[in-house]
Amino acid sequence: MRRLGASSRLRALSRLGAAGRLGAMSRLGALASGVRTGAGTGAEALPAVVGCACPDPQCVVPGAHPFDPGLLAATTDARMIRWWWSRRPEAPVLLATGGRAPCAVSLPAVAGAHALAALDALGMRLGPVVATPTRWAILVAPYGLERLGELLYAKDCVPSSLRFHGDGGYLPLPPSLTGAGQVRWERAPLAGSARPWLPDVEAVVDALVEASTSMPGGGSRLAY
Repeated sequence: MRRLGASSRLRALSRLGAAGRLGAMSRLGALASGVRTGAGTGAEALPAVVGCACPDPQCVVPGAHPFDPGLLAATTDARMIRWWWSRRPEAPVLLATGGRAPCAVSLPAVAGAHALAALDALGMRLGPVVATPTRWAILVAPYGLERLGELLYAKDCVPSSLRFHGDGGYLPLPPSLTGAGQVRWERAPLAGSARPWLPDVEAVVDALVEASTSMPGGGSRLAY
C-alpha cells in the first residue's frame, strides 16, 4: 500500500465521519507526534455549544481535549487508535502538537480572519488553518518553549486571547465536532503534497498580535 504523507492524511481525516475515521486510521497512521481521541461531547445531535463528556462540569474546551488515557498516550499505533474508537466512536480527532508534528497559534475567529487577510496582503505563504465558529488556529513549524519565550518577551504586549499549541499541547482536527461547534479547514492542506507547508511562528506572530489587539476589548478576553 502506498504510504500517504502528512498532508494527505490530514485531508483524508477531514472527509470522514466517526465510522470512516476508524477504518482510515487503521490504514493511514497519523502525524509524527501522534493522533488520538478526545473527550467528545456525549451526544449524537449537537447544538453549537454543549457540555463535555469529561467529569468536569465547568470544562472550558468541551470535546476538544484528551480524556482517557491522558495526552502522553498519543500514538500512531493503528491498533491502539482502533481500540479507542471502538470504545468512544463519537470521539474527535486530536493532534498532539510539538516534537516532529506541527505546532499552532490560535486566536478568536474574528481576529483570525483579520490576521489571515493581513498576511495575504503581505504575500505571506501560509499552511493549513483549522477553524471552529469561535477560534481559528494557524499551523506552524515546530517550535520550543525557549524559542517562543524569547519571541514573546520582545513584544510590548501579547493578548491573552492568543493560545500557543506547542510541546505537550493538542489541537482538534476536522471533521471533529466539539462544544465550540464543527471543526473545519479554513485552509486545507494542499492535495498531493508529501507534507503540509508550515511557516515559522516568527513569520506570523506579529500579524496575530496586531489582529488580536485591534479587536474590541483589546484581545484580553480568552474566547474558546
